[in-house]
Amino acid sequence: MLPMKHVFLIPALAVMAACVTTPVYGPARSGRAEGYISQQIETGRHRVSYTDRDVIRARNMALLRASEITLMEGKDWFEITNETMDSQGSGRSGGPSVSIAGSAGSGGYSGVGVGVGFGIPLGGGSAGKVTQTLEIVTGSGAKPDKPEAYDARSVDINLRASAS
Repeated sequence: MLPMKHVFLIPALAVMAACVTTPVYGPARSGRAEGYISQQIETGRHRVSYTDRDVIRARNMALLRASEITLMEGKDWFEITNETMDSQGSGRSGGPSVSIAGSAGSGGYSGVGVGVGFGIPLGGGSAGKVTQTLEIVTGSGAKPDKPEAYDARSVDINLRASAS
């Protein structure tokens, strides 16, 4: 049987571990830090990146940030016109990396690209991370009937809970 003081220590350690493993949604503090970076390219066109240790969370949080930007502009939907996922392995081990990108442009043209690279460790680094980058255009009215188009309010409602 555990002494009474240890009974309270175990839940406290579990809460601390949860805080360490799940970063809080928000802006990145630097270019390689976890979180989002947003850049307006032109009116109604933005580049949104989200860096995380988990591929699915990186994509979901990039979509959430895209929906936030769309709603802040007073728009209803956004369309992904270009998308990339970059893997940043541990700075201590170097090695191969792969990036996959896709784009959809006006006029019905689209493309997909694959990049392969090899990293050389030059110093200390952080654990492996992924960065999901989306280039979006925002719009008002009825959402285009395309798989690359998202209703901003629906995305915000559905992904907001996973941001905390």
